[in-house]
Amino acid sequence: MEPGMIKLVAGKDTCPAHDQAARDAARDAFVAQCLAAAQGGDCEAYFDLGMAFSTGSDALGVDLVEAHKWFNLAAVGGQPQAAQCRADVAEDMTAREIAEAQRRAREWLRASPATRVA
Repeated sequence: MEPGMIKLVAGKDTCPAHDQAARDAARDAFVAQCLAAAQGGDCEAYFDLGMAFSTGSDALGVDLVEAHKWFNLAAVGGQPQAAQCRADVAEDMTAREIAEAQRRAREWLRASPATRVA
């Protein structure tokens, strides 16, 4: 193996930088970056958060309520794929979970009036 290469073992890399602390730091940095952009009304940041929460990527756990919330905000803001992603996520949610996601989206808009999407 060449120097600097990471060997994959059973689908997991053995690089020490990928320990829990590094994953937590990566998750926190990703969320902070997206939230900063979202506060400015960036619909792509809304969409990125929806994708991350719906798939558990970027070291986040899967949270369909949060995913639906962010896809909803992105769809209202005109992100072209967000409405379909919101519908896909909703298929795996209860009516109560969808209502909670919608409540959280409204709460986000009320708490951040400067971020109201067009």
